[in-house]
Amino acid sequence: MKKYLILAIAAILSLGMNAQKNFYDFKAPDIDGKMVDFSRFKGKKVMVVNVASKCGLTPQYEKLQTLYEKYKDRGFEIVAFPANNFMGQEPGSESEIKQFCTTNYGVTFTMMSKISVKGKDIHPIYQWLTSKEKNGKMDSSVSWNFQKYLIDEQGRLVDMLPPRTSPLDDRIIQWIEGR
Repeated sequence: MKKYLILAIAAILSLGMNAQKNFYDFKAPDIDGKMVDFSRFKGKKVMVVNVASKCGLTPQYEKLQTLYEKYKDRGFEIVAFPANNFMGQEPGSESEIKQFCTTNYGVTFTMMSKISVKGKDIHPIYQWLTSKEKNGKMDSSVSWNFQKYLIDEQGRLVDMLPPRTSPLDDRIIQWIEGR
């Protein structure tokens, strides 16, 4: 009996150690330097997107804001991470990025501090987003600015959409609306 109890405890502990993290297990500073616990997004669908101010895709900010305005009261959130990984297209400081986004696009969705989305200094949230071993869904690599990751209401990765996919694409709208 004692042997079975020890085996059961060992099995439970090993399951706990191998459990996949989900989106809610992460924290990161927002664009103002305040720590954001992603568990505050529990029960919401979340789009995570890496952004840049000096990119040919930068006008997507306008569509991201339109999407956010339409669905923010229906359990949807956008979490944007400025990143300077692609041809130096996000060189500014947090305050410069924030001013650019609010002045030019009226951004009100969640803007995070600038991070790295690939390479040796990849941020832990992007390690999770891009590794099937960590997210339990898929491997991916961030190919450019404005790549989109969709997170469900339970904090699980659902899909990745390439940078050129419009934030107003039917696949995104249908996912948000549950169709």
